Amino acid sequence: MTEPQQKLSELLQFVYPDTPLLERINRRIEDARSHLERTAQPWSNEDVVLITYGDSMNSDGQPPLQVLDTFVKRYLDKSFSAVHLLPFFPFSSDDGFSIIDYYQVNYRLGKWDDVRSIASHKELMVDLVMNHVSRQSLLFIDFINGEGTGADFFIEADPDLDYSKVTRPRTSPLINDVYTRQGVKHVWATFSSDQIDVNFKNPKVFLAYLDILLFYIAHGARYVRLDAVAFVWKELGTACIHLPKTHALVKIIRSVMEQIDPNLILITETNVPHEENISYFGHGDEAHLVYQFALPPLLLHALNRGHAHYLNDWARHLEKLPAGCSYFNFVASHDGIGVRPVEGIIPEHEMDDLLKSVRDFGGFVSMKTNGDGSKSPYELNISLYEVLQGTRSGPDMFQLARYLCCQLVMLAMPGIPGVYIHSLTATPNDLLLVEQTGRTRSINRHHWDLAEFEAQLENPSSDQAQVFPRLIQLIELRRKQSAFHPQAGFKVLSINEEALFAMERTSIDGAQRIVALHNMTRHPQAVAEQAYRYPAARIWDLISQEWVDIRSLTLAPYQVMWLLIKHPASEVIPYEETAE
Repeated sequence: MTEPQQKLSELLQFVYPDTPLLERINRRIEDARSHLERTAQPWSNEDVVLITYGDSMNSDGQPPLQVLDTFVKRYLDKSFSAVHLLPFFPFSSDDGFSIIDYYQVNYRLGKWDDVRSIASHKELMVDLVMNHVSRQSLLFIDFINGEGTGADFFIEADPDLDYSKVTRPRTSPLINDVYTRQGVKHVWATFSSDQIDVNFKNPKVFLAYLDILLFYIAHGARYVRLDAVAFVWKELGTACIHLPKTHALVKIIRSVMEQIDPNLILITETNVPHEENISYFGHGDEAHLVYQFALPPLLLHALNRGHAHYLNDWARHLEKLPAGCSYFNFVASHDGIGVRPVEGIIPEHEMDDLLKSVRDFGGFVSMKTNGDGSKSPYELNISLYEVLQGTRSGPDMFQLARYLCCQLVMLAMPGIPGVYIHSLTATPNDLLLVEQTGRTRSINRHHWDLAEFEAQLENPSSDQAQVFPRLIQLIELRRKQSAFHPQAGFKVLSINEEALFAMERTSIDGAQRIVALHNMTRHPQAVAEQAYRYPAARIWDLISQEWVDIRSLTLAPYQVMWLLIKHPASEVIPYEETAE
């Protein structure tokens, strides 16, 4: 037995000690290998992911997936390597995350041929929603009828037991009553009454989800995103989050994917405090990528307050990652901006200022229920472009500069960047959609008409014309720099840390070094002369495409510079390491 097989066998024995699964899984691996049409390449600085719903771009009379494909081909050919196509399956709620059928494409969006068309020219990320299914799923109907595949797929609960230790990401009831052919039963629903949790203690459930995973890979998925994976294993009397068998299941999935193709990428979505989040790297044997959930609220806080102390301190202490692991960096996504990841990092009174700005700028603050019944902030629901229209002092004239600064920090951080389509298009708050759906997350899930968007691009005074071409240009520039490889060297620099966020990225081969300087304030900021010494006074800024005089360098409000430091002739020498 090979080493990967031995490890897989041990993990299966730990999770399912009474059920021999290795042979059945090996047959699935061999079958998946034989049907894999193309092999992915190792990740690099060229990897940039577009995050989008299938109907984020629309045109009358044409399936939305085809319209999205047209948009990507027309505008994003050189700027993005991959598309994260958010759940495109039949669903009953939560904009796709309450799945009715994992194997079908929602007919309102298009067909599998449309998905394969996108995958033919861009790498594809697909969600594996493991924790729950729609109440309308045939699997849950089997449970109601007491027969069929899904009859024993769900968690029956006793409402008289104590569930107070269970971690709640929502304010909805955890235990839901269901009328079945056998009478009233009580089922576990972590996220909503329409999203019924499946029971991974049943090995048939695991095999069913493994088959779904392999189906997605066969249909072109390079990235597989495990949605809400932290909650999949339940043990009453515990918090029912991050349990050892949850981590073991992630390890099993990674092992299977690596045996099919070592360049497939597993990514975990765990919107929790930073230390809990990065636990899904394991010892380099769980997720390849972990969402960098602390980055968005830290960035918004720094730009809203006009100081970068907490951002600098957090980034300086980022852990050295295991080989083959990196971060998935983002600032906004289809969900709100979670605030739990900065618990214990940003003082509560400073976060309150950010929450007030979100409300003042037309957004919402969603709450979660704590074990003692109290409620606390869970996420910010607002368009990224709107939340950066000003600071805690109110709106100002620096919205565009502040917005680009925010995105450029994300693009320079170690990892693979993901850009949400509504960040790319500077989409405003969609309050009408919130009113129509009754969900605050809809504020950032606008449905563009492609012709309307293109008309905005033709209007030079529109936000879209100001943001979209410039951001595309910067992403294309970023993809060309080897110093921005996901595993390139990273160091936070001690330069005017209250106002600036400065980092040094060095390519794996040492041939390229970039010093990225970000002014996080609305005031000009001088780069402290004593912080760095440069053998060469004039350094090339990749962003402005100009030479800058390092002896008298001042950043304009929210300005960003990517200073190209050629090695070794004009190497940057940290001041503290230079002999006097």
